[in-house]
Amino acid sequence: MTYSEAAEYILDIPKFTKKNDARHTKLFLEYLGNPQERLKALHVAGTNGKGSVCAYLDSMLRSEGKRTGLFTSPHLVKLNERIAIDGEQISDDDFTRTFEKTMEAVRRMEAEGFAHPTFFEFLFGMAVSAFADAGVEYAVIETGLGGRKDATCAIERPLMCAITSIGLDHTEYLGDTIEKIAWEKAGIIRPGVPVLYAQTAEESDRVIENSAKEQGSFCKKIGKDAFEILGIEDKHIAFSCSSAYYGTTTWKLNNTGAYQPHNAMLAMEVMRYLFGESGHPKSWREALEELRWAGRMEEILPDVYIDGAHNVSAIEAFAQSVPQDARGNVILFSAVQDKDYRQMVRCLCSRVQAGLFVVTHISGGRGTDARALAEIFREYTEQPVIVIESVEEAFRFVLEHQGGRRVYCLGSLYLTGKIKELVQEVI
Repeated sequence: MTYSEAAEYILDIPKFTKKNDARHTKLFLEYLGNPQERLKALHVAGTNGKGSVCAYLDSMLRSEGKRTGLFTSPHLVKLNERIAIDGEQISDDDFTRTFEKTMEAVRRMEAEGFAHPTFFEFLFGMAVSAFADAGVEYAVIETGLGGRKDATCAIERPLMCAITSIGLDHTEYLGDTIEKIAWEKAGIIRPGVPVLYAQTAEESDRVIENSAKEQGSFCKKIGKDAFEILGIEDKHIAFSCSSAYYGTTTWKLNNTGAYQPHNAMLAMEVMRYLFGESGHPKSWREALEELRWAGRMEEILPDVYIDGAHNVSAIEAFAQSVPQDARGNVILFSAVQDKDYRQMVRCLCSRVQAGLFVVTHISGGRGTDARALAEIFREYTEQPVIVIESVEEAFRFVLEHQGGRRVYCLGSLYLTGKIKELVQEVI
C-alpha cells in the first residue's frame, strides 16, 4: 500500500452522505482498540473559529511541554493536514501505516455485518489511533458538522469542551435559527465536563448555558469585553486582556483578522482553567505570536490574502478586518451552492471597499455558477465584476491587475485550498 493509494481510497469515500449514528462510531473505535481512552481530549465545536481555537490550544499546550495531537478539518491541500502530532503534520509513511491499521478494523467490522465508516468518521478514527500510538497526552479535537451527532462525540469523557461563535450555516442540517444551531453545537457538552464558550448573541448564549446546566457542567462565557484590540501593525493584530491573570503586556497574533483575538481569548481561558497558577502565560503569549494558521487571513504572496470565510457570519467578521483603502481592494470570490451566497455577496459589496470583483467557479459539482454569482454582485455594486471560470486563470488575472492593491480570496474553503495549492506549485 502506498500513500497515494491510501489517500485515493479515503477521498473516494462519499463526503456528503447520511451519518452513521454514535453507536457505530463507538463500535468503530472499539475495533481500533479504543485509542481515545488513552487521550486527554479537548473538544471544540462552533460555527466559525473552531480551527483557529484548536490551533491556539495546540500551540499553547506545546509551550507547556505537553505532547499534543491536533485533529481539524477540512484540509486545504493534503489530507495529512487534518492530523498533526506535536505541531507537525503526520508524515506520508505514518499516514499510510495508520490507514492500514484502520482498514484492518474496517474489514473486521464489515465481515461482521456493520457499515463502512463515513469519510469523516474514517479520518477521525485514524487520528485518534495515530495519537495513541505516538503517546500523545492532550488531543485537541475539532468537530465536523454540528456537534450533537458528530462522530467526535464518540469521545464520551473529554477533559473540557469549548464552543466558538455561533452563526447561520448548514441550516439544512442544523436548523434555520441561531437557537437551533446553538442547540446542535451544545450537543458536545458532557455530564460534569466543564465548557467555555465565546459570547455571540443572547439567543445562542442562553441555549449553551441551559445545556450546560442540564448536564451539571461548569460553564463560563468568554465575553467580548475580555480583551481590547489595540491595533494592527506589521502583519500582526495586537490586543490586551482584561484579566490581571495575563498581566499588562500586549498580546499579538500573526494574523490581521479582527475576529481572532476573541478566538485566542477562548483558547487562553481554556488553558487558564486547565493549568491555573501553574500555567505559564508568558510562554502562551510567545506561542500565539509565532503561530501561523493556514487559510485564515493568511498572506500567501505580498499583499495577497486567502481567508476561509464561507458563510454570512464569517464574511461579516472578514469585513471588519479589511482596512479601508481609497484605491479599492481586489476581491476574488466563489461559493458553494448550499450557502447563503446572496447575503455573503451583499455584505461584501456594502462593507468592503473594493475596486474590482472577480468571480470564479469551483469544480466538483458543488460550486455555484460563476455567471449567476456575478449577476448578484452587479445588483449590489457599481464596481467592475469580472467572470473567469477557471480558478487558476482567475488567480493569475487578479495578480496581473493587482496594481499595488490588496487582494483577498475568499467565499469557499475549496477556493482557499486551490489557491494555496497553486502558490505552492509556483514556489
